[in-house]
Amino acid sequence: MKTKDILAEKGSHVITVRETLLLVDVVAMFVSQRIGSVVVVNDHGEVIGIVAPNDVLKAIRHHPEYLTTITVGDVMTRDIIVVTPEDDIDQLMTIMTENRIRHLPVVDRGGLTGLVSIGDVVKAKTTVWDVEIRHLNDYIEGKYPG
Repeated sequence: MKTKDILAEKGSHVITVRETLLLVDVVAMFVSQRIGSVVVVNDHGEVIGIVAPNDVLKAIRHHPEYLTTITVGDVMTRDIIVVTPEDDIDQLMTIMTENRIRHLPVVDRGGLTGLVSIGDVVKAKTTVWDVEIRHLNDYIEGKYPG
Protein backbone atom coordinates (compact mmCIF):
# COMPACT_ATOMS: atom_id res chain seq x y z
CA MET A 1 0.00 0.00 0.00
CA LYS A 2 1.22 3.47 -0.86
CA THR A 3 0.69 7.00 0.40
CA LYS A 4 -1.75 7.69 -2.44
CA ASP A 5 -3.91 4.79 -1.24
CA ILE A 6 -4.13 6.32 2.23
CA LEU A 7 -5.08 9.69 0.74
CA ALA A 8 -7.70 8.04 -1.48
CA GLU A 9 -9.31 6.66 1.69
CA LYS A 10 -9.03 9.68 4.00
CA GLY A 11 -9.04 12.55 1.54
CA SER A 12 -6.45 15.11 0.63
CA HIS A 13 -7.71 18.20 2.46
CA VAL A 14 -4.93 19.84 4.48
CA ILE A 15 -5.33 22.80 6.80
CA THR A 16 -2.60 25.28 6.00
CA VAL A 17 -1.55 28.54 7.62
CA ARG A 18 0.87 31.38 6.99
CA GLU A 19 3.86 31.94 9.25
CA THR A 20 2.49 35.32 10.38
CA LEU A 21 -0.51 33.72 12.12
CA LEU A 22 -0.46 33.95 15.92
CA LEU A 23 0.30 30.71 17.72
CA VAL A 24 -2.77 31.10 19.93
CA ASP A 25 -4.88 30.97 16.77
CA VAL A 26 -3.22 27.70 15.79
CA VAL A 27 -4.03 26.27 19.21
CA ALA A 28 -7.66 27.20 18.64
CA MET A 29 -7.51 25.42 15.27
CA PHE A 30 -6.08 22.27 16.88
CA VAL A 31 -9.07 22.16 19.21
CA SER A 32 -11.86 23.28 16.87
CA GLN A 33 -10.74 21.23 13.86
CA ARG A 34 -9.58 18.24 15.96
CA ILE A 35 -6.23 18.12 14.17
CA GLY A 36 -2.69 17.34 15.28
CA SER A 37 -0.72 19.69 13.07
CA VAL A 38 -0.94 22.43 10.49
CA VAL A 39 1.23 22.83 7.44
CA VAL A 40 2.80 26.24 6.95
CA VAL A 41 2.87 27.54 3.39
CA ASN A 42 4.20 30.70 1.76
CA ASP A 43 2.27 33.05 -0.53
CA HIS A 44 2.85 30.66 -3.45
CA GLY A 45 1.41 27.66 -1.59
CA GLU A 46 4.81 26.04 -1.13
CA VAL A 47 5.39 24.07 2.07
CA ILE A 48 7.84 25.91 4.33
CA GLY A 49 7.13 24.32 7.70
CA ILE A 50 4.84 22.46 10.05
CA VAL A 51 3.49 23.19 13.53
CA ALA A 52 2.43 20.49 15.97
CA PRO A 53 1.25 20.72 19.59
CA ASN A 54 4.76 19.87 20.77
CA ASP A 55 6.00 23.09 19.15
CA VAL A 56 3.36 25.01 21.10
CA LEU A 57 4.41 23.38 24.37
CA LYS A 58 8.06 24.27 23.75
CA ALA A 59 7.10 27.88 23.08
CA ILE A 60 5.08 28.05 26.30
CA ARG A 61 7.92 26.54 28.28
CA HIS A 62 10.56 28.91 26.93
CA HIS A 63 8.55 32.14 26.62
CA PRO A 64 5.25 31.99 28.51
CA GLU A 65 5.14 35.77 28.81
CA TYR A 66 4.96 36.14 25.01
CA LEU A 67 2.31 33.51 24.41
CA THR A 68 -0.18 35.94 22.86
CA THR A 69 2.38 37.48 20.50
CA ILE A 70 4.33 34.44 19.30
CA THR A 71 3.74 33.68 15.62
CA VAL A 72 3.78 30.41 13.74
CA GLY A 73 7.04 31.47 12.11
CA ASP A 74 8.66 31.76 15.54
CA VAL A 75 8.07 28.11 16.46
CA MET A 76 7.43 26.10 13.30
CA THR A 77 9.68 23.26 12.26
CA ARG A 78 11.36 24.48 9.10
CA ASP A 79 13.48 21.47 8.25
CA ILE A 80 10.58 19.20 7.43
CA ILE A 81 10.45 15.78 5.88
CA VAL A 82 7.94 15.28 3.07
CA VAL A 83 6.83 12.16 1.25
CA THR A 84 5.38 11.45 -2.17
CA PRO A 85 2.17 9.67 -3.19
CA GLU A 86 4.30 6.74 -4.37
CA ASP A 87 6.05 6.09 -1.04
CA ASP A 88 5.23 2.76 0.58
CA ILE A 89 3.61 2.69 4.02
CA ASP A 90 6.59 0.77 5.40
CA GLN A 91 8.78 3.72 4.37
CA LEU A 92 6.39 6.09 6.12
CA MET A 93 6.51 4.04 9.30
CA THR A 94 10.29 4.03 9.23
CA ILE A 95 10.50 7.79 8.64
CA MET A 96 8.05 8.53 11.44
CA THR A 97 9.71 6.18 13.90
CA GLU A 98 13.30 7.20 13.21
CA ASN A 99 12.50 10.93 13.27
CA ARG A 100 9.92 10.79 16.08
CA ILE A 101 7.30 12.65 14.06
CA ARG A 102 3.57 12.08 13.72
CA HIS A 103 2.67 13.89 10.51
CA LEU A 104 4.15 13.89 7.02
CA PRO A 105 3.13 16.34 4.31
CA VAL A 106 2.62 14.66 0.95
CA VAL A 107 4.11 16.61 -1.94
CA ASP A 108 3.74 15.80 -5.61
CA ARG A 109 5.40 17.87 -8.36
CA GLY A 110 6.18 20.60 -5.85
CA GLY A 111 2.62 20.96 -4.58
CA LEU A 112 1.02 19.89 -1.31
CA THR A 113 -1.39 17.02 -2.02
CA GLY A 114 -2.15 15.73 1.47
CA LEU A 115 -1.03 15.03 5.01
CA VAL A 116 -0.53 11.59 6.50
CA SER A 117 -0.61 10.95 10.25
CA ILE A 118 0.80 8.04 12.21
CA GLY A 119 -2.80 6.97 12.82
CA ASP A 120 -3.44 6.87 9.07
CA VAL A 121 -0.36 4.70 8.57
CA VAL A 122 -1.26 2.30 11.39
CA LYS A 123 -4.81 1.96 10.03
CA ALA A 124 -3.46 1.24 6.53
CA LYS A 125 -0.96 -1.30 7.83
CA THR A 126 -3.71 -3.04 9.82
CA THR A 127 -5.81 -3.25 6.66
CA VAL A 128 -2.91 -4.86 4.79
CA TRP A 129 -2.43 -7.38 7.58
CA ASP A 130 -6.16 -8.18 7.68
CA VAL A 131 -6.15 -8.97 3.96
CA GLU A 132 -3.04 -11.13 4.26
CA ILE A 133 -4.49 -13.04 7.21
CA ARG A 134 -7.75 -13.62 5.33
CA HIS A 135 -5.88 -15.00 2.31
CA LEU A 136 -3.70 -17.23 4.47
CA ASN A 137 -6.73 -18.59 6.31
CA ASP A 138 -8.48 -19.29 3.02
CA TYR A 139 -5.37 -21.09 1.77
CA ILE A 140 -5.08 -23.18 4.93
CA GLU A 141 -8.77 -24.06 4.79
CA GLY A 142 -8.37 -25.22 1.19
CA LYS A 143 -10.57 -22.59 -0.39
CA TYR A 144 -8.20 -22.19 -3.34
CA PRO A 145 -8.25 -24.85 -6.08
CA GLY A 146 -5.08 -26.83 -5.97
